[in-house]
Amino acid sequence: MTEAWIDDVLAYSGIAAVDLYLGATQLRHNDPANIDYPGEFKFGGGHVIEKLIRGEELQLFALSYGTDEYPLKELRTKFTIDDLNQATMVNPRNCYQNYNVAVNTSNKTIYTYLGKLKPNMGNMTYSSAGQLSPLLNDPVYRTIGIGSSVWLAGAQGHVYSEGTQHTSAVVRTANQVPAEGAGTLALTGNMKEMDGDFVRGVSFKGYGVSIALGVGIPIPILDEDILLKTTVRDRDIRAQVIDYSIDYPMETGKVLATVNYETLKSGIVNILGRDIETASLSSYSMALKIAEILKAQIRDGNFLLNKPYQPLPPNQSMKAMKAGK
Repeated sequence: MTEAWIDDVLAYSGIAAVDLYLGATQLRHNDPANIDYPGEFKFGGGHVIEKLIRGEELQLFALSYGTDEYPLKELRTKFTIDDLNQATMVNPRNCYQNYNVAVNTSNKTIYTYLGKLKPNMGNMTYSSAGQLSPLLNDPVYRTIGIGSSVWLAGAQGHVYSEGTQHTSAVVRTANQVPAEGAGTLALTGNMKEMDGDFVRGVSFKGYGVSIALGVGIPIPILDEDILLKTTVRDRDIRAQVIDYSIDYPMETGKVLATVNYETLKSGIVNILGRDIETASLSSYSMALKIAEILKAQIRDGNFLLNKPYQPLPPNQSMKAMKAGK
């Protein structure tokens, strides 16, 4: 296959003869994107992946130049996940260890990957489960590393690398918790074992499509220090408030304020003399549900812990791509 589309979403076919990669952020063919701003982005790769895991029927359309052993030049067919020999999820970046809190100081509404931001700091959005987020409970990566078993949307997966944008050389609080965006994980798992309730295609108006996933990672309590780190509370975790109308796109590095997750989850944050409503892109109730499922699986002997075979990079910084010569 030289070109292929699944439910009209382009898949990458430049690998083994009939294997495909489907990107979660790939748009459906002929989606107008942001030509008519702000675009709706109603359907894309993340939605295809959700449908696949839920066992729904999908359409494959593929083209080829034809060869002696592969003479077929066009294929149109329907399939479900049960028709596939393998369906493997390979995520280059999950579980961001802390992240920005977004506001908009301009006088117009803007649309971002952290959602719709109202003008004049009319709202504030963030994305983390806070005290239940795995890497915030293992802030210096003592137990979570390459090879660690993870609960990935219902399947038993593992960490195959540090994630893209993994940045461990960051500002940290006295308890070693990052006070800004930090480590990430690259995760993989068998999609045939996943639960559609923990995999959702999502649409961000004016930005694009993506996928929301449920992830759980067990942390073995090997000593007092690890135990202490896992008792982290939302009040102990700080995050930086960034202006996504100016400072983020212009890469100024300016931070408007620092807030903790206990305050963020209260629904109102006061910064710069303003009370601002907050909202999270992460579901804390789903995080609790995953924690209970994982606890039960470990207790029943259905999920075994393992020692990582390689630690995550401990002092890694992130380089920005140069925009020109």
